[in-house]
Amino acid sequence: MNEQQDKTNTGMDERGDNRVTVRQLLLIIAGSFVFGVFVLPPLYDVICEVTGLNGTVNSVPKQVTENVQENREVKVEFLVSTQGQWEFTRPVPSMVVKPGKMYGADFFAKNLTGSSQVAQAVPSVSPSIAARYFIKTECFCFDQQSFAAGEAKDMPVRFVVDPDLPEDIETITLSYTFYSINQVASRD
Repeated sequence: MNEQQDKTNTGMDERGDNRVTVRQLLLIIAGSFVFGVFVLPPLYDVICEVTGLNGTVNSVPKQVTENVQENREVKVEFLVSTQGQWEFTRPVPSMVVKPGKMYGADFFAKNLTGSSQVAQAVPSVSPSIAARYFIKTECFCFDQQSFAAGEAKDMPVRFVVDPDLPEDIETITLSYTFYSINQVASRD
């Protein structure tokens, strides 16, 4: 009989231990979810903004005074890609600029769907170290863009390459991915 009671008590102890373990695992899962959804994205954005990691460019308009380096030229390449039913083109494949001088380019986008769309452009700069020296004073990527069915727009970007750009960087690539955000916008 004592042996039977010992087995029963041991079974109860194991169930209690299992419950504690399950609760701990659920807390770890919940903590990981909260960290991944609410803490990590803003932290990642701050790190990218500060370091230029992942080619993240300045995301707010800035006032810039021109301090042109007449003796230096940098090639700025433009790349575009789309997700969804868009026509999205660059003004030219590339342009040669002088650091410190303001430049502009007009990108073109057209909604190829039969319905209104809201779109966003996500910029990136390569090499990633150049992102901190590529300053946009005006950009269609700062805001979401609304398009009626079939509507087309020229969308400007105004930029200056900081004269402090390291001398070994001779080419900067500015790329944009343009995509619909209707599903995201309708959830908010």
